[in-house]
Amino acid sequence: MKRSFDLVLVLALLAVLAIPLMFLAIAIRASSPGPALYWSQRVGRGNRLFSMPKFRSMRVDTPVVATHLLEDPSRWLTRTGSFLRKTSLDELPQLWSILRGEMSFVGPRPALFNQQDLIEARTSAGVHLLRPGLTGWAQIHGRDEISVAEKVALDTHYLAHRSMRLDFYVIALTALQVLRRDGVSH
Repeated sequence: MKRSFDLVLVLALLAVLAIPLMFLAIAIRASSPGPALYWSQRVGRGNRLFSMPKFRSMRVDTPVVATHLLEDPSRWLTRTGSFLRKTSLDELPQLWSILRGEMSFVGPRPALFNQQDLIEARTSAGVHLLRPGLTGWAQIHGRDEISVAEKVALDTHYLAHRSMRLDFYVIALTALQVLRRDGVSH
């Protein structure tokens, strides 16, 4: 049921967003050198690596670490980067990963390949068995502002209580938070 929901929603969104996505890509390319998309190595279901696309909001020479680990993240942002991040538009290319079945709309956010503490904690809790999501229970409870331990506790809660009803709730709350720009650090 969940995969069918993901496919129907992703195809509908891609039909509606195809032209806006193209304009965003052009704006990114015009505002800084480099590609419009950034392909990030992420940890997926069963701890398998996959390449996850995002609209590039950082310069091409940015170190490959989680944004909160950069000394001064704003220094690395492109001219369009701050806008993309505050509006969460940089996340839209992940619709491709949902279409491919590497991600779902709701699940734990995929860890970077080098976030060993998060990967190990999720594996110990069994969370690694879930398909990662564009948004998730931890996202709506703090996003970039919570610790690894809190993230894993929230991901474990989602694992134990997952349902389509909970997914609809997470999607609705995510939409509200994106509109209010809650929990966005950069």
